[in-house]
Amino acid sequence: MWKQKDFAFNRNEIAGAFGDIGTDFPILIAMILAAGLHAPSVFIIFGCMQILTGIIYKRPMPVQPLKAMATIVITGKIAGPIVLGGGLSIGILMLFFSTTGILEKIAKLVPKSVVRGLQLGLGISLSMLAFKEYIPSDSTKGYILSAISFLFIILLIDNRKIPASLVVIIFGFVYSLFFHFETYSKFSNFETSLPKIYVPNLEMILKGFILLTLPQIPLSIGNSILATKQISDDLFPNRKPISIKQIGLSYSIMNLISPFFSGIPCCHGAGGMVGHYTFGGRTGVSVLLYGMFYLLSGLFIGNGLDILIKAFPLPILGTLLFFEALSLILLTKDSFQNSKEFIIVIMTGLLASGLPYGFLIAMIVGTSIHYASIGFKTFTSIGGGNKNLDPIKETIE
Repeated sequence: MWKQKDFAFNRNEIAGAFGDIGTDFPILIAMILAAGLHAPSVFIIFGCMQILTGIIYKRPMPVQPLKAMATIVITGKIAGPIVLGGGLSIGILMLFFSTTGILEKIAKLVPKSVVRGLQLGLGISLSMLAFKEYIPSDSTKGYILSAISFLFIILLIDNRKIPASLVVIIFGFVYSLFFHFETYSKFSNFETSLPKIYVPNLEMILKGFILLTLPQIPLSIGNSILATKQISDDLFPNRKPISIKQIGLSYSIMNLISPFFSGIPCCHGAGGMVGHYTFGGRTGVSVLLYGMFYLLSGLFIGNGLDILIKAFPLPILGTLLFFEALSLILLTKDSFQNSKEFIIVIMTGLLASGLPYGFLIAMIVGTSIHYASIGFKTFTSIGGGNKNLDPIKETIE
């Protein structure tokens, strides 16, 4: 039954609707360009999933691109069919985890320090992508664009009425309109587009599983499910708690549907919920409105999306990615007061960002060290800036 407290249409919900656009939009664009995906399909399905999630959860529970997958796709230029196959494979795997109770057991086994380490590793990976490929892509002009975007975000980051990321995206489109007008001149008319039907074959599903799903699973369990439940409990203590199984099932269902309509693999996200909440979103309306933005763009701009996306300046995307990376890295601050946890976070983050299949390896290594009786006396004695870190005391404990 719909209640007013679950679906409130007001200015705060409208502002909150764009609280996660700085994360999603650049990743969507980058994945479309890298994998050669059908842009209208990606936008339409992504929008539909947002709308359904807002209605089901009745709170700002967003849908986001799978970040570990996105990083691999963008950096490795993974082909579209493999991306869609990977989405289906992770949907199947997550359905198995959710219905068998494995997800709850993993949730109890993996320590918070490892979850934070995986988030750190993802933040490092995204920041390196921004610095190495996006920001310098337009030479000196690119650095100027990035600097202006950086200034906009810094000045507006605490403004709840004017979403900083939305201002930067509008700035990017205005810039591209003036300096790449010849590209927009090809945009002759608005066309209605529908998602392309696609059926992943077994080869693409297996390739997607090996290349994309295996590296993604640790981060999905840690950030998309465990951290999202924790954030939901923290922000909405007076509402009925969302269970681990419920989040896992909706995660699974999204990815069992999206690939057949050429939609990208997606998940829920703790950072996205915080983004919507920070800018004013308190009900499912903020996510519903956010989904309408993508749905209408995909339906009515149609194939012109490819033109708009290619004209959008990459240095501005790089700046947005940098702040997304910064937000992920800042999540580790709650581990600073315990030296062993802090070391596990740093170690796990470096392994995740530096190795092939790093997220999987980091999860195994970090969890094993957490349960091992290793005090790290040598490492905890390094530094000393934080007086609360007592290596002798914590080793005994």
